[in-house]
Amino acid sequence: MTIVYALCARGKTVLAEFTATSGNFPTVTRVLLSKIPPQDGKMSYVYDKYVFHYVVDAGITYLCMANDNRKQRVPFAFLEDIRRRFRSQFGDAIHSAIAFSFNEEFAPTLQRQMDFYNSDPSSDTIGQVKSQLQDVKGVMVENIEKVLERGEKIELLVDKTDRLNQTAFKFEKTSKQLKNAMFWKTVRMYAMGAAVVGLVGLFIAVSACGGFTFEKCRSDDDGN
Repeated sequence: MTIVYALCARGKTVLAEFTATSGNFPTVTRVLLSKIPPQDGKMSYVYDKYVFHYVVDAGITYLCMANDNRKQRVPFAFLEDIRRRFRSQFGDAIHSAIAFSFNEEFAPTLQRQMDFYNSDPSSDTIGQVKSQLQDVKGVMVENIEKVLERGEKIELLVDKTDRLNQTAFKFEKTSKQLKNAMFWKTVRMYAMGAAVVGLVGLFIAVSACGGFTFEKCRSDDDGN
């Protein structure tokens, strides 16, 4: 499961958004935003193998798109995290701000948390998810066609090349982390080896010079 797109909006007014790949899903979400009721709630809309998950809280919609329709826990945990951060950072200004007012400040947060929930195993641990499990179980999942007007049609296009590049980036990032971990492990081993050699040398010197006062060695020096 990978979250590839997220936004925060007031009605149809998008206040901040971020996408990890290219495609026309920003266009699709604009259609969805016009269909989402303003009342507090949460829901998932399926489109092919993609799912749009959303949470509405106090008139603000937090929405993300993921590429696996079998998992809901992580996307809704991500949305709850984003909701708390967005409200904490901007407060009441979210109810009057114009379109994309917070994009420059909050898009990096969307990206950072998206990367975390996509790559960190702890984001889907049982302990973290248990408290939200009941809420997620009650979330309705519908085909996106059900919210469209008669004759209204949308076509979701996602650049597969970008998705492959995103996967390659994740692999490269993991490889670098592993390489760094191995490097520091080697450094620690060498440091420990140097410390052992130093201690052995000190022990030999202490033994040869008659103790930690090095009395014997000093006496030999004085005699010379």
